[in-house]
Amino acid sequence: MTVVGLLRKAVVFEIGTWRSLWRWARRRPDVPAGADAFPYTSAVTPVLWTFIVLSAIEIPLVDWLLPWQSARIALLVVGVYGLLWMIGLLASMKVYPHSVGDGGLRVRSGSSIDVRVPWEEIAAVRVRRRSVEGSRTVVVEEQGERRAVSVTVMSSTQVDVELRTPLVLPLARTRGRPVTELRLAADDPAALVRRLRAGLADHAARDEAARTDAAARADGDAR
Repeated sequence: MTVVGLLRKAVVFEIGTWRSLWRWARRRPDVPAGADAFPYTSAVTPVLWTFIVLSAIEIPLVDWLLPWQSARIALLVVGVYGLLWMIGLLASMKVYPHSVGDGGLRVRSGSSIDVRVPWEEIAAVRVRRRSVEGSRTVVVEEQGERRAVSVTVMSSTQVDVELRTPLVLPLARTRGRPVTELRLAADDPAALVRRLRAGLADHAARDEAARTDAAARADGDAR
């Protein structure tokens, strides 16, 4: 990625973090009307709150210890900015949960990842807890012709979504290559899998009803 591309990505992430903080303060999660939300923050929330609390303690402590007024002001600004940024990072994970609705599954990771998988692209879902090497949020694994992409929280996922056909997902690390499986983290993976299976059954029933209706109309026209 070029320097310009990296800068653009950093700016977009920064804007998303502050927008998330605003949404959280107003209690306005980004969940479509009629969709069910599925959070994924239980593992990371204690870690982030620990950093937030330590940063909040550090700000007045540094101000008290430093004898230079200019240095105290500069570090105060940096400290308050860093504190708000970390709260915004936590907020981004809170206000952008996964969701399941009429259109299918929507996978989120803060404000930076937004992947939509329509019902017709989902072949099967299952609960499967996995540990993923490394600390990246998005990890791509290849085995033969199969390619799985994991959207992790604390280097782990709990739900596997098998795709009906290889699908190109809007994730930078896939580099435009189609994937056959999407893995994601969820606080309650069993509930998410139950909701997805129910949605798949409803979608199949609607498709069958539409085909039956179309066949009946065609038969009526033929007569």
